Amino acid sequence: MSPAFEPIHHLAQQSRAHAPALLAGAEDPHAELLALVWGPRFDRQHALDLWARLSQQQPARALPVLPALLSAADRFDALGAPVQHRLRRLIVRHRALRDM
Repeated sequence: MSPAFEPIHHLAQQSRAHAPALLAGAEDPHAELLALVWGPRFDRQHALDLWARLSQQQPARALPVLPALLSAADRFDALGAPVQHRLRRLIVRHRALRDM
């Protein structure tokens, strides 16, 4: 793996671990992920809204998600613009593959 894309790999691993809980019940989980990473900075408010919904529905499951979510936000913000763009393209591509 290219060292330039190592941060994307790490974010993807975190997503696989916590996204199912965070995005449970979302009509379009890919759209929710894209909303979080669409701009040059991670949308922490949107993430906290998703987390708040999870914490109301499943408090015990939400507890480990918050630190991972904040860590992912910091990691995303530290990425350069080309790598952020690549991450967005990967999410869109994953959505297209799922819809096939």
